[in-house]
Amino acid sequence: MGSTRGAIRDTAQRTGTDRRGAVVAALMLAMALAALDATIVSTAVPQIVGDLGGFSVFSWLFSGYLLAVTVTLPIYGKLSDTFGRKPVLIAGAAVFLLGSLLCAVAWNMAALIAFRIVQGLGGGALQGTVQTLAADLYPLKERPRIQSRLSTVWALSAVAGPGLGGVLAAYADWRWIFLINLPIGAVALWLIVRHLHEPARATTGTRARVDWAGALAVFACGGVLLTALVQGGVAWPWLSGPSIALFGTGLALVAVVVWVERRAAEPIIPGWVWRRRTIAAVNLALGALGLLMVAPTVFLPTYAQAVLGLAPVAAGFVLSVWTLSWPVSAALSQHVYRRIGFRNTAMLGIGTASLILLAFLFLPYPGQAWQPTLLMLVLGAALGLFQLPLIIGVQSTVGWSERGTTTASVLFCRQTGQTIGAALFGAVANGVLASRLGGASDLDSVTRALDSGGRAPEATRRAIADAVHAVYLGASCAAALAFLVLLLLAPRRFPVLQEAAGGDAGEGAGEDTDEGADDVVREDGR
Repeated sequence: MGSTRGAIRDTAQRTGTDRRGAVVAALMLAMALAALDATIVSTAVPQIVGDLGGFSVFSWLFSGYLLAVTVTLPIYGKLSDTFGRKPVLIAGAAVFLLGSLLCAVAWNMAALIAFRIVQGLGGGALQGTVQTLAADLYPLKERPRIQSRLSTVWALSAVAGPGLGGVLAAYADWRWIFLINLPIGAVALWLIVRHLHEPARATTGTRARVDWAGALAVFACGGVLLTALVQGGVAWPWLSGPSIALFGTGLALVAVVVWVERRAAEPIIPGWVWRRRTIAAVNLALGALGLLMVAPTVFLPTYAQAVLGLAPVAAGFVLSVWTLSWPVSAALSQHVYRRIGFRNTAMLGIGTASLILLAFLFLPYPGQAWQPTLLMLVLGAALGLFQLPLIIGVQSTVGWSERGTTTASVLFCRQTGQTIGAALFGAVANGVLASRLGGASDLDSVTRALDSGGRAPEATRRAIADAVHAVYLGASCAAALAFLVLLLLAPRRFPVLQEAAGGDAGEGAGEDTDEGADDVVREDGR
């Protein structure tokens, strides 16, 4: 890294103020593509299944996409550090748009699932590279502004996605769900190609080496383990042959990944990601965030419909209110972390979130709709105070050549946490339902409760309430775990690199960075 020190100039300086606005617009469009595609398909499933069949495997429309996004994040992160953000973002967007086009012409469910995985292979580049470029474009003092915009895009997409998918499926054709990506993506690509100018980087005269063996090993390992978590307890029992075989294969591939990466000159997942206290702590804390997010996003709509008796639209509103408070809190978090630091701000947010999740257990039964709505509004504010300072803080502890890898590791851990949370909390909910309903673990009674609009038998409604309470208790424990990780592992002050005159921080501090050296760097970057 020392050979490139001083050679990297600020991306924002090269891009220019006018061009930077166009690039930000492109990043927001790219983020909207990735965010919409995670939700827009959900309401069109009946139309898709009615046209293509394959009801027994339709869940892979979501699982396949998310698996591909998750396992490619660290690969794209390393590639963006090696070759630059622009080529990786362009290549990822092109793959995503190709996958969208193929999805629109799919002839059966198997083809659609395969093409959704192609979409996911491009979606990993969109998510990771957009977040990295946001840090490249803005100095530390201005990063909350761009990050809050991206958070707003993600929140609006999460709310609008299901509705837009339903409208297109009902009044046009479900294939338009994928075709609509093409003009949006084309505009984003044009803006990136025309307006993004990355800084010139010093070269050592040697050709950049890509750890393709490591990339393949990471992809295979992540795919096998995440498949085991996603399908375990759903497609087959946890202790069945397929589940044991997948977990066994995954653990063997973990050993292969470690062996390959320790011998690679430029590993996809370098050891310093876990040797530096700051990055390791943020990775673990945001992994816990992914874990706890499963409770509201997956189980709250069920609670609102089956226990509170709300219609699907009203149940969706109960969930969506946290997407209103989250970006607002994230945008205002800079006023907090500039006073008390990144770690303490994040601890304040996640500590509050733990108490809010725990408060869900004390809601009266059956309760009123405004009660969980208020909790979700406050929870969004708490999580905005938690997530954004960690992302901005950890990005500011590394230089340009390590920022892509660092950002990708953070997003990878959050995505993995969500996958683990879906499997773990799904098992918890099913276990509680089975014990309350006399061993009926198949959720048929839950389906009837949802269809009845809250007029299900009292025993079923009570069982669903107890199951969701157990899940929220687990989510509260996950939030408490994140708090303890930051308290015990993260340094009191993040070792933020001084920004050069151009605005960008110097190169990475190396594997043995003094993580607590307040006399070397200042936390606010000034």
